[in-house]
Amino acid sequence: MSDSAPILIELTGADLHQEEHVVLRDVTLTGRAGEFIYLIGRTGSGKSSLLKTLYGELPLRHGQGQVCGMDLTALQPEKVHLLRRKLGIVFQDFELLTDRTAEANLDFVLKVTDWKDASKRRERIGEVLALVGLDNKGYKRPHELSGGERQRLAVARALLNSPELILADEPTGNLDPRTAEGILDLLHQLASDGRCVLMATHDHGILQRHPGRILECDRGQLTELEAPPQPTA
Repeated sequence: MSDSAPILIELTGADLHQEEHVVLRDVTLTGRAGEFIYLIGRTGSGKSSLLKTLYGELPLRHGQGQVCGMDLTALQPEKVHLLRRKLGIVFQDFELLTDRTAEANLDFVLKVTDWKDASKRRERIGEVLALVGLDNKGYKRPHELSGGERQRLAVARALLNSPELILADEPTGNLDPRTAEGILDLLHQLASDGRCVLMATHDHGILQRHPGRILECDRGQLTELEAPPQPTA
């Protein structure tokens, strides 16, 4: 990743709010294509508020911000869907449609993002399932998949519209260590392929095993760390 890589996240002097409370103050952040960025901090420190601001769930009231070329300060509620088409969002609890197969979960997303051609939808679904190693599991419903497979399906869903930016909120939090490693390998490969990945996590151990930039939310500030924090005794 070079300094000439496209900037996909840019916040300058941004105050991030949760309702009427400022949870992070004077945030300056740049994220470029090809970067893997960890977001760490205690519960309630502002990690989720930062992610929600970046994908338009929370408004940016003070400061400047752009995500994938869209101005967050000018983002109207009825235009949030246009921002989210440019992003891939991966949640800890998967948020899959339990009454549909893996393929039908993905087809639903493509339909609501204006993919009209059924044959092109089928082709794209096959591509993303193969990318995450689920090309032989498309007929299964979420309850028939393991936890790791459900998270891989959630990653596949995030990739459907070829986003430049992936926002992942504790994507390994409910997974066993071996399965979590597989998801991390997949996310890091996406960054190596030229996407920007911003991942919130409580697991500081992965910062050593899978290096990346580290941003810490602490006491209302966002700070970049030179090295992973040392474990406390």
